[in-house]
Amino acid sequence: MDAAFHSDLASTRIGILGLGYVGLPLAVEFGKRYQTIGFDINAARVAELRAGRDSSLEVEPDELRTASRLEYADAIESLADCHVLIVTVPTPINAHKQPDFGPLESASRAIGSILKPGRIVVFESTVYPGATEEVCIPIIERLSGLTYNRDFYAGYSPERINPGDKAHRLTTIKKVTSGSTPEVARFIDALYGSIITAGTHLASSIRVAEAAKVIENTQRDLNIALINELALIFNRLGLDTLEVLEAAGTKWNFLPFRPGLVGGHCIGVDPYYLTHKAQEIGYHPEVILAGRRVNDGMGAYVAGEVIKLMVRRGGLTQNSRVLLLGLTFKENCPDLRNTRVVDILAELQDYGLSCDVHDPWANPAEAEHEYGLKLVQQPEHGAYDAIILAVAHREFADWGAERIRAFGKPGAILYDVKQLLPRDAVDGRL
Repeated sequence: MDAAFHSDLASTRIGILGLGYVGLPLAVEFGKRYQTIGFDINAARVAELRAGRDSSLEVEPDELRTASRLEYADAIESLADCHVLIVTVPTPINAHKQPDFGPLESASRAIGSILKPGRIVVFESTVYPGATEEVCIPIIERLSGLTYNRDFYAGYSPERINPGDKAHRLTTIKKVTSGSTPEVARFIDALYGSIITAGTHLASSIRVAEAAKVIENTQRDLNIALINELALIFNRLGLDTLEVLEAAGTKWNFLPFRPGLVGGHCIGVDPYYLTHKAQEIGYHPEVILAGRRVNDGMGAYVAGEVIKLMVRRGGLTQNSRVLLLGLTFKENCPDLRNTRVVDILAELQDYGLSCDVHDPWANPAEAEHEYGLKLVQQPEHGAYDAIILAVAHREFADWGAERIRAFGKPGAILYDVKQLLPRDAVDGRL
């Protein structure tokens, strides 16, 4: 006989695996209504949350306190009595731009070690269509000794968190849901629907929900790639890209994308999951990979443009120094995952230039751990031959061009990657 899953919504106990940018906001919202345990393998992360602090700055201390039914744990056994286990671990790519299922496989093994009959496992991590049931479920079955869709069940509800965005929050973004059986799908949809004020969209299958998620960011990646390629063309034509985009934007259906570096844990990563699966089934994607090549090359392009400007001004020597303002993958956010600012840095260092990086939002210890990079707390005044405004943090906007130029030597180059400053205040920009 099939094991009946826990279907009493009000008494549901929820376990969240992973307390990062995705998992913590989810745990807080569920913890306002349901008995919830947030689990993370990082004991320091658990300790700071217990102390009421979130170093990712996604959840304010006051909001943390509103989750009166939320507890934190760094031992997987703490989730053994949860009816629903939700996995929110990252899905990165490796050095060869192939999916890295390490965190997801580790979470699946952890779940398999504690899973009881009748439980539901929901995945939120971005994957390609089929990955949940092809990669994760077999691990859980093997470790637990339970049979999928007989002894336990699964669902997929892709995360749509936008780090640093205070306008579009978890509860105000419509949530896609799905389940491994119609009954389980309806339960999962009702569970998420109880905390998502924007409503839910129940997909017909887990594979449909997985596909929907991965194309969201693939579409955005391609749109940005088009604008980046236009910037490369306009630069050669002597046209200012932003000026052209503003003119084109006067038409009602012109999409307001801007050129720039494409990093982060989603847009610069997710397309590779889809292309990996496409190649696995014998289709070689052309448009998607072309967009990735354009976007992955923007850091080297920026570095090359700065070098050209320095040469023209006679400011390129063996002792030249460059200041990069910003390291995080986007403005006003401490998230360093997959930041492409490091591409600019690597290219400049290949030229033998000495580079300093300053970022008021980035965690210095994390920057050193992830990239072997020591941030400068305060750039030197009058010390640099070129300054690259790489991330549009509000602090840099407040400084303005005059204060930023003060870090440079007389005649230093100021290059604006993000079009943050007026055109006539900089020497070059995308």
